[in-house]
Formats: sequence, structure tokens, C-alpha cells
Amino acid sequence: MDYQQTLDYLYTQLPVFTRVGASAYKEDLTNTIALLNILDNPEHKFKSIHVGGTNGKGSTSHMLAAILQVAGYKTGLYTSPHLKDFRERIRINGEMISEQTVIDFVAKHRPDFEHIQPSFFEMTVALAFDVFAKEQVDIAIIEVGLGGRLDSTNVINPLLSIITNIGWDHMNLLGDNLPKIAGEKAGIIKPAIPVIIGEYQPEVAEVFNNKAQEVNAPLVFASEVNSKFKIQNSKEGLEYLEINAPRTPLPDLHIQLDLPGTYQLNNIRTVLTAVDELRKQGFTITDEHIITALKQVKNLTGLHGRWEVINNQPLTICDTGHNPEGITEVLKNIANVKYEHLHFVIGMVNDKDISKVLAMLPTHATYYFCRPDIPRGLEAESIKQQAAIFGLHGETYPSVKTALMAAQAAATDKDLVFAGGSTFVVAEVV
Repeated sequence: MDYQQTLDYLYTQLPVFTRVGASAYKEDLTNTIALLNILDNPEHKFKSIHVGGTNGKGSTSHMLAAILQVAGYKTGLYTSPHLKDFRERIRINGEMISEQTVIDFVAKHRPDFEHIQPSFFEMTVALAFDVFAKEQVDIAIIEVGLGGRLDSTNVINPLLSIITNIGWDHMNLLGDNLPKIAGEKAGIIKPAIPVIIGEYQPEVAEVFNNKAQEVNAPLVFASEVNSKFKIQNSKEGLEYLEINAPRTPLPDLHIQLDLPGTYQLNNIRTVLTAVDELRKQGFTITDEHIITALKQVKNLTGLHGRWEVINNQPLTICDTGHNPEGITEVLKNIANVKYEHLHFVIGMVNDKDISKVLAMLPTHATYYFCRPDIPRGLEAESIKQQAAIFGLHGETYPSVKTALMAAQAAATDKDLVFAGGSTFVVAEVV
């Protein structure tokens, strides 16, 4: 099979959570363990950092990878989902793996797939770990796919575990309240392995403290350790986020981050807390490494879709925030932009309760309802009907791109066009 045929095989033969939803979610690690045994357990052959949470785990993973790259470490990065190219999920020093690597892996192990019947995600994790072991990376940043306890990535024994925060997402799989969701996320906390929780949230802090005590894992809350950071938008406003990190008795750390969403402040706290822990473990990471890396995270790692400007006239911004907590941050950033009228291109998936998000959106905007081009995409007319209940009005469009084109055509140079509601909307506009 060539590369496209290989991808077609993966997408059609194996369930993919991002495409079909809950049916792709396996409630144990049996398949992953079986695959990794066949591969001679590559997960034991490289150092790793495990990153979970509801929001911010992708940004946090990419920032850490950028810093480690600049510090001179050969750095693997495993994330999901991808926006444009499957190979975005597996990078080494920012470079995607080759198409041939994917072709060869699937060709060699197709009989194993037929026997074990793994999910798409389980296969992808096995591919990533196999690549990182063969390429002898110094360290790999491994982002949790969904949840934590039963996620396919939860077979590693990392140097450090990170959980960014807990929010309302995938309740049909992880639980119908925040402590239950936190319990699943806390499943990546390992015996005696340091763990960093990005945000102190009173309703779930006890879940993490109890789990850490149970397995004797040192735990810190980054928001408490690094509570005095100051943030401001740069003069350009949409290019960099300027952050001042006081560090008594050390000099303040001045950072320009090329991910300008103000919500990145929480992630920066987590990242710098993680750097402190890595330094304790013997990694050589200077302040200059941090400053250099954070100014060019997108260029170093290929990260996109985080409060990203995709057009200037009219000003058009996209963001992957899609659950109530993510949308809260999106709306804060929209409020920081000067505009006369807001044009909101929105698409969503069909296996989530979208009412919480719709209830948050501004009624003064004009909406352009569309369906992301995946099987889970929610029909545009359905979004429109549910949105009307909350006083949100606009028209439906046959695709994300036609919706975006209509919004940009209707907008003046003083208006703002925003595209979001789903990672898969962003995938079609960046």
C-alpha cells in the first residue's frame, strides 16, 4: 500500500475516536499491552513526560517539547488529534515522521492488527513508541488521548506526570461530575513519580491529593507555586503574549510567547513548574533556552489553532477551544479585541451536550452554522435550531469553508471573524 492507501486502511478498518466517537474507546489496556509486547516493549526504552488534563494539555506538551529541543535534547512529541496530516501526531525535534515510516509499520504489523483488533488510537500509540525507541530520543512528551486511567498512553513510566486541569468534556465516557472526571485523569499518577497539577480547583483538589498520597507521589499545584506571574498582551496584541514571572531571589523571567491567547498563562505556570522539576532531575535547561523556545513554539513544533490569526482583512481568528472551559477563555480573548461586529463561524460534533456552550455565546454576533467534515460532525441545521433557543441567529452553510467565506465576505475591515466550536472546524481553516 502507498501512504494514502495505508491511511485509508487505518481509518476504515479500525475505529477512530475522532471520527466515530465512543465506540472507539476501549475500557482497558489489553490491546495496547499486546501490541507493545510484539514490538519488544519500546515504551521502556526512552524517558518520557506524561501530560493529561481537559484543556491546555496540547499547548503544554508543545511548549515543553520546544524548550527541550532548544536545550539540545532529542525530543519526541506525541499528541492528538491532528489537524491536517496524520503524521502531526508523532514528531521528533518538531519534524513529522516520514510517510514511509507509517507505511512500513502498518505493512509489517498488519497481521498483528488483524489478530489483536486494536483501535486506531492503540495502533498510533504503538507506532509512536516504536519510533521514539528506534530513534533513541532523549525524552518524549506524551499527551494523553482521552481520560487517563484507561488511555492507551498510560503504559509508560514517566519522569514526571502533568495534569493541566479538569473540565466538562467526554462526560459520556469519563463521568457525569468533575470529581469522577478527575478520578479518571488522576489515573496517570504513578508510584513515587512527581506530579504537577496545573490549576488548583477546590472541587477536585482532594481527588489528586488522595491519589498522590496513596501511591506516594510528590504533588504540587503549579497555580499555587507560580501564583504571581503577570500577563499582558503585547503591543501588537495578536502576535505575542508578554509574561513577567517574578522569581525571588532570581531575576524576573520576561517571556514573549507566540501563542497569544491569554489562557496560556495557566499553561506557562505549568510548563515552568515542570522545567524546575526537570532541572532537579538533572536536565540542563537555562533561562535563555526557555525564552528562545517560547518565542517560537509554533515554528519549532508545528502547533496551530490556538488563538491563531489566519487573516488580517477582515481580522479572522480561530481557536480549538470547544468545551465550556475552553469557550470561556475564547470569549475572554474575543472581548480583548476591538471590533464593530462579530461574525462567528461555528461547527460542533454530535456526541456532546452542546447546550452549555451555546448558552455562553454572545447574542449580538451573526452566526454561520456549519458541519465539520467528519462522521461525528453535527448537522448545521441541528446547531442552528438549538442555538435559536439561546437567542443565537444566523444561516447554515454546506461546509466550514463556505461558512468562513461567507463570514469574511460579510465582514468589514473593522469587524472580527472567529471560527471555532470544534477542533475539526479549526482543522479546515488553518
